[in-house]
Amino acid sequence: MDSPITALKTGLVIDGNFALFYFFLISPSFQPNTFMQTSGINTDDGITRAYRNYVLAMLTLVYVFNFVDRQLLVILQESIKKELHLSDTQLGLLSGFSFAIFYVTLGIPIARVADRRSRRNTVAVSLGLWSVMTACSGLARNFLQLLLARIGVGVGEAGGSPPAHAMISDYFPPEKRSTAFSIYSAGIYFGILIGFLMGGYLNQHLGWRTAFFVVGLPGILFSLLFYITVKEPRRGATDIKPAKLNEPHSLGEVLSVLYSSKTFVFLAAASALNVFCIYGLLNWTPPFLMRLHGMKSAQVGALLGLIYGIGGAIGSFAGGVLTDHLGKTDKQWYLKVPAYAILIAIPCMAGAIFLPGAYFSLACLGLVALLQSMYLGPSLAVAHSLVPASMRSLTSAVFFLVINLVGLGFGPLVVGILSDLLKPSLGVESLRWAMSIVIVISVASAILFFATAKKLVTDLNLRE
Repeated sequence: MDSPITALKTGLVIDGNFALFYFFLISPSFQPNTFMQTSGINTDDGITRAYRNYVLAMLTLVYVFNFVDRQLLVILQESIKKELHLSDTQLGLLSGFSFAIFYVTLGIPIARVADRRSRRNTVAVSLGLWSVMTACSGLARNFLQLLLARIGVGVGEAGGSPPAHAMISDYFPPEKRSTAFSIYSAGIYFGILIGFLMGGYLNQHLGWRTAFFVVGLPGILFSLLFYITVKEPRRGATDIKPAKLNEPHSLGEVLSVLYSSKTFVFLAAASALNVFCIYGLLNWTPPFLMRLHGMKSAQVGALLGLIYGIGGAIGSFAGGVLTDHLGKTDKQWYLKVPAYAILIAIPCMAGAIFLPGAYFSLACLGLVALLQSMYLGPSLAVAHSLVPASMRSLTSAVFFLVINLVGLGFGPLVVGILSDLLKPSLGVESLRWAMSIVIVISVASAILFFATAKKLVTDLNLRE
């Protein structure tokens, strides 16, 4: 391991350079070379359908890297727990709150920069930064070092999604955005598939440290390819009524617009509760299957990767296509579809947690992954329809702040705390009962989605 460790120590220095390079690259004084100028801001909007789809594919691949690096820890956490002697509460902090707090809070200032500068450059540098920090996670020798590495991943990933969302809205017209966002959001589940498959195999055969090295480093190369080949779209290029370009907006102005929209407030709350359930279940399913069903990490990684990857991707795509189709006649379907999907998912969650036998549990988890994933594309399309183009990166950042702070931050953490509290009386069964909290929270999420659907048409009419 001496050679990889030496290389990764050099990576720590590179990480510092990335942090400085971040603001250099997105500053207005940055001048790319002649080739880069052909990949700069589009002035004539002569974007072909093929290139628009290429950009969507590249952004989706960035999101795949995002979730490979984010969720890799989940499949490795049982091995990490044993080597570093961690509690379930500490695992919940590592996989949830410590990552989420930096991910969501830094998303706001980075999104403000992206709304004024190059979204393309922001995404490219962010990908490079979080990839370096993922690889550095393999160097951790104790809880604090791994915590700092995960914070670094969160800092990098904070600059990924909000500018990507804004680029998608500028490449795709309103009637196609839900589908485009849903294809982009499918990157979550392909990332989980790859992270679980590779992480489970590498963990069992080569160790968890090697898994971080192997998975983290390729993202650095892909960030360069993205920077070279993806163009920055003109802001508001696909809007029916384009807003004034480069119109400055303070954070207070954006928050005021969003808070005045009851649709956005209810939508953020409904989505946050759903994300709480997604991560409360997803992040604890590998330990659940290993502890209560005696499965090995490679087996868990392969099965969960396929179940969540395929099921989640299908659900994400289906949510976008259904809402864009049904929304032509009634805009409320953009939020009714996620509401019905969550309601149907509730008995599947109960089956996944309480049915005897690993394969019954896995079958139910596949349905849960498909149904829970139908919310994000439609939700982002609705959120972006409520604000002008110059507010979209920041709108996504605020939306992600709420849903990830509540969902990613507290979902895994609350389940971990409950598991530790119940362990003295329930033993290994404590995790099963701690995870059951997602059933109750899902009911509240579905109710809020239905309530939001009723307010959507009013807010859209006000926007027009």
